[in-house]
Amino acid sequence: MNKAQQPTRVSDSGGRVLRVLKALRGQTLNGLSNGELARALGESPSTINRCLNTLIAEGMAVQLDSGRYALSVAVLQIAQAHAEEMARAQNRINEINQRVLAGASR
Repeated sequence: MNKAQQPTRVSDSGGRVLRVLKALRGQTLNGLSNGELARALGESPSTINRCLNTLIAEGMAVQLDSGRYALSVAVLQIAQAHAEEMARAQNRINEINQRVLAGASR
């Protein structure tokens, strides 16, 4: 997004939390450590810790038995709900296309 497209007011802390959420993508089985996240995102471990605490409090991340962090089942449920909604939309589009094709052949 270029400067002209950016919203005029954004939350820096919200952005950091979302970057941590994105960094955890694809790491559900093994997770990432606080240090790995800090290095990957160029943030301090204490900042990453606050972000992780926020994600955990909101049910979006979990701390694994290994001490590493991963996305929670809630995030997977959001992804699944989105996929189901897109499938319903595609089915509706297919129904409309069938009607259009049926009408065109008359």
